[in-house]
Amino acid sequence: MELQKTKDISYALKTIEGHFPAAFRPVAASPRQAEPQATGYRQVRIDPLTNLVLLGYLKERGILPEIAREACKEVHFQNKGKWYFAVGFANRSGGYEIRNKYLKGSISPKEITHIKNGSDRCIVVEGFMDYLSYLTLKATHPGNGQPKGNGPDYIVLNSVSNVGKAIPVLKEYKSALCLLDNDSAGRQAFQQMAQAGCPVRDKSDCYREYNDLNDYLLGRKMAQENKTDHQHETAPKLIEKPAKKQSG
Repeated sequence: MELQKTKDISYALKTIEGHFPAAFRPVAASPRQAEPQATGYRQVRIDPLTNLVLLGYLKERGILPEIAREACKEVHFQNKGKWYFAVGFANRSGGYEIRNKYLKGSISPKEITHIKNGSDRCIVVEGFMDYLSYLTLKATHPGNGQPKGNGPDYIVLNSVSNVGKAIPVLKEYKSALCLLDNDSAGRQAFQQMAQAGCPVRDKSDCYREYNDLNDYLLGRKMAQENKTDHQHETAPKLIEKPAKKQSG
């Protein structure tokens, strides 16, 4: 069964990469300097991603640590007087998408992430976990016959509500492949881009039995999953920093 899964993933990647002849290279987003934002989070600090709890969470999601460290940051922040930490993914306007095992949120402004490799072609995904999943799939299933190169550019929507912000950027490309979720929101997002005249092609059929790229990476078919990523916009708990032990 594992051999068959490997063959299926390799075939899907070849199908996608047939449109993009260059190999991928993980690139961290480079946002403008963030201005103070009116959010519920205070004292935001951005560090390199080193926390073992956060790396363990990403490992549970199937993400290679070297890819996570390159593409993400470690975000520390205060919420209602308590300190928390999460994986952070920068957008083009200085905001961050933040995730840990119990939290899915963002530090404003809410924006798309545009990762530029100097290509005239682009891959579009919904969330940064999809982006990390795609890079992990590429790294763990090499040998698809691509020559060396920087690979395509990437647009991470960070929310399907950001499609309108992505449309002007997409129109600058020769072609774009959409690897969106296999649900109504993903289909509507693709239709919105296509109807706006963007040079997009829907490639979600490459993982049609899975809700999204992360489920595809983990081998979790939709029939086995009762909840989708869209149903986790909020969660009841955060990862709180442990209190320091008092000496004495």
